[in-house]
Amino acid sequence: MESEPVSPIIAPTTDTPVAAVMLQVQALTAGLSTAETLEVSAKMAAGFSTADSLELAATVMSGAMTELNAHLRSDDDLLSLLGSMEAVGRLADAGRVALAADVEVRSDTRIQTVSLARTRGSVTGTDLITTLTRVSAREVKRRVTLGEKTRVRQMGGSMLPPRYPVVAEALTAGTLGVDAAEAIVTGLSDLPSYLDPTDVEAAERGLVSSATGAITAENEGLPNAGFAFSADLIRGQMQQWKALLDPDGTAPTEGTVLAARSSFGFGQFRDGLYPLRGGVTPELRGIMNGIFDTFLSAHSTLSAHSTPAHAQPVPAEPGRFPTADEQAQHETEEQAHHEAEERARIDAGEVIPGADQFDDLDTRTGGEKRADILRGVFDAAARDAGTPTMGGAAPVVMVHVNATDLLDSTGVGWVDGVDAPVSISTVQHLVCAGGMQRIVFAENGEILHSDLKQRFFTRAQRRAIIARDGGCVVPGCTSPPGWAEMHHVVPWYRGGKTNINNGVALCWYHHSTIDTSGWLIRILDGAVQVKAPPWMAPSGDWLPARKHRAHTTLGR
Repeated sequence: MESEPVSPIIAPTTDTPVAAVMLQVQALTAGLSTAETLEVSAKMAAGFSTADSLELAATVMSGAMTELNAHLRSDDDLLSLLGSMEAVGRLADAGRVALAADVEVRSDTRIQTVSLARTRGSVTGTDLITTLTRVSAREVKRRVTLGEKTRVRQMGGSMLPPRYPVVAEALTAGTLGVDAAEAIVTGLSDLPSYLDPTDVEAAERGLVSSATGAITAENEGLPNAGFAFSADLIRGQMQQWKALLDPDGTAPTEGTVLAARSSFGFGQFRDGLYPLRGGVTPELRGIMNGIFDTFLSAHSTLSAHSTPAHAQPVPAEPGRFPTADEQAQHETEEQAHHEAEERARIDAGEVIPGADQFDDLDTRTGGEKRADILRGVFDAAARDAGTPTMGGAAPVVMVHVNATDLLDSTGVGWVDGVDAPVSISTVQHLVCAGGMQRIVFAENGEILHSDLKQRFFTRAQRRAIIARDGGCVVPGCTSPPGWAEMHHVVPWYRGGKTNINNGVALCWYHHSTIDTSGWLIRILDGAVQVKAPPWMAPSGDWLPARKHRAHTTLGR
């Protein structure tokens, strides 16, 4: 149903009482939609002071909220109101950000001779704002941080434009929300100062265009131009801009000392639960996502090897927890053959006398070790025959990297489903362990060639290598064999082949540090040998690597 024509609006003068105008607005907007009410109110507020305009807007919004009745609205009307309300909210948020930033600046004694906060009985600007607005100090800090980067700056007697003028303009216009604005200014502020300012400005314009859906001369005709993306997606785009503008700074630290490492632990017991504490690298996040997505996907299919819930599990099925009787029997057998096996492991090279000194190589904290164990569990689950498939494929971490970057050992890689990049060394590690497929694209994105050859060890090769090595070949490593990764002794990009005569078993930790730890590995006549770092073994002798304990007869 069409609304009645709106009565002519008489523009108020500065002498017109605000209360009278409010009554006129209420009369004129009776029965109008929320959007029409806001339009009428905007026209009526022309010529008013900012304070009077806000008072008028508050009255109009109060009336709109009274008539909102969201539960009675049709689907289309509900969504239309949601969009209109968000547009109003963006304007209100922009005003709150701007005002909070100015209050904070005027209360800063490092900038002002007289602190605004102290003249009002508060210690800091944050105290004054929280007292006046009743919001949390955390929210005040959020507003102030954004406002300081989008407000006009004063330098001596001169006024300078905002640090991020494109963001500031979009905020003021109400086309950019504070979530997306925060993602943009935070990401751009992290960039080093030596970058070309024109490149940073281009990134700001591109990100604001993506967040608002604006079409500019720079993005016209490009894919997705004119689409407005959510703040979460803008954060992902920010990571891509960082990688483009500052690839060296975006790449996770390669050094073994400063590199970010996953860590995992437990908090204090509370409400019947132990909270989890820690963080994971983008690579481990990708591994975990693959397992979670596969098990949780409505389209996942149980493997043919999976055991139905009502069936009795097969005793020899891998991955099943043993019964109490089986565990007791196992412990008895272990105790009976402990000494014999220990001698056999020494003879086989699985244990090297004095290898306990190698434990000093492992500088991981307890939390980092638990995170690596968690990684091993997820890796093993991804390879297990009982793991569901999704779209006919087992869980896999898809990492994308530019071929030139990979060969030159520069740049970063991108894990599907994860915003943050991974270092090129991590990409090389994953290629070594899991293989790769080369795809050639044209400039317009067309696929020109897809290499069907994948450089990864097959299940049969993996089983053979595990049977030979018995687990990680680094002396003293106790990582379960089932968690081992396959390592190319001669890297594939140096002509190394993917076969059992060029592959050894390494745990994830030793595999990811093999190029920096000093350990050397070679295979002579099918036998694996290792050489410890020079500072650990000055003799520089090659020693037989561990073998599977089944290689030696126990001689019962």
